[in-house]
Amino acid sequence: MASVTLKNISKRYGDSPEVMRDINLDIADGEFVVFVGPSGCGKSTLLRMIAGLEDISGGDLAIGDERVNDVPPSKRGIAMVFQSYALYPHMSLYDNMAFGLKLAGKSKEEIHKAVTKAAAILHIDHLLDRKPKALSGGQRQRVAIGRAITREPKVFLFDEPLSNLDAALRVKMRLEFSRLHQDLKTTMIYVTHDQVEAMTLADKIVVLSAGRIEQVGSPKTLYHHPANRFVAGFIGSPKMNFIDGVVASADNQNVVVDIKGGGRQTACVNGESLRPGDAVTLGVRPEYLQLDSEDPSIGGTVTTVEGLGDFSYLYAESPASEEPLVSRIPDTMEVANSSRVGFSIKPHHCHLFNKEGLAMPRTTPAQSRNGSPALTS
Repeated sequence: MASVTLKNISKRYGDSPEVMRDINLDIADGEFVVFVGPSGCGKSTLLRMIAGLEDISGGDLAIGDERVNDVPPSKRGIAMVFQSYALYPHMSLYDNMAFGLKLAGKSKEEIHKAVTKAAAILHIDHLLDRKPKALSGGQRQRVAIGRAITREPKVFLFDEPLSNLDAALRVKMRLEFSRLHQDLKTTMIYVTHDQVEAMTLADKIVVLSAGRIEQVGSPKTLYHHPANRFVAGFIGSPKMNFIDGVVASADNQNVVVDIKGGGRQTACVNGESLRPGDAVTLGVRPEYLQLDSEDPSIGGTVTTVEGLGDFSYLYAESPASEEPLVSRIPDTMEVANSSRVGFSIKPHHCHLFNKEGLAMPRTTPAQSRNGSPALTS
């Protein structure tokens, strides 16, 4: 096992501008870290630089105590599992998992011990005589992971390993990855575009955008305390609601916002850097945007109610937001399309972003005033 440290890492192709820049990251020994972000953000490029499959244009990469910028992939102590399984179709599972060890000159005894141990960990020891065509997608992915385990690497690298599986298998394999990390206690770096995978698997999430790190933190930290509007909008499904407004008043405990289209909302945030009239954006998760017919701060017109069994998502058009507002409601609640509704938000459930998109520090409910004035015409 080993830590991974990236200092001022950058990447460019030829004379083109940098596609990755100012990457600084510390991954602790035994940590499960997930790189997540939209397509083209650089997450796979960063993983490939750690693996040695892409050259590093600037900065320092260390695995353990060794600087590995110029160390070939085979000498870095890493094992990588790709999106495609890349199994040899003419070989049995045993031979697929043993192949790399044979090339490394290991003895038959060492190979047998490593393969059977990995197969037992992954619960495929009863399949070792079969060929890949006789396996399901999930079983094939286990073989690819088993091939990596037999190398006993310091660091595992996973590049979107579940994207070829159907929804049910992805759920099952997420549980397998979690159990595997608990069993092996080896450093794991995992790339995905699926934020659900990131939230359920990671000890630490690295959110990337346009070749830069936007925020690093635990899943709960990123969900409840996003550093900026990009992270707030990317983490969470459905994403956070964004509501346009201007500052009415602000101090170090609360900000009162006049909402576009009418209404006023108090947010429990430190607004010392804000002034009345400043453009801001309120943020609220769907589970905290509550239907309220008596004292609403936001109004809207229902366009869709999406039933999901034990709860529903209500979508409403509002002058306060460029995109439909989304509210999570009980499945027992009946709301007709095209009906007018009002919403309220508890001040301590509000996020607030300045005109640059940076989040204002949140304060605690005990520090803040309660209530939000009623919707105005």
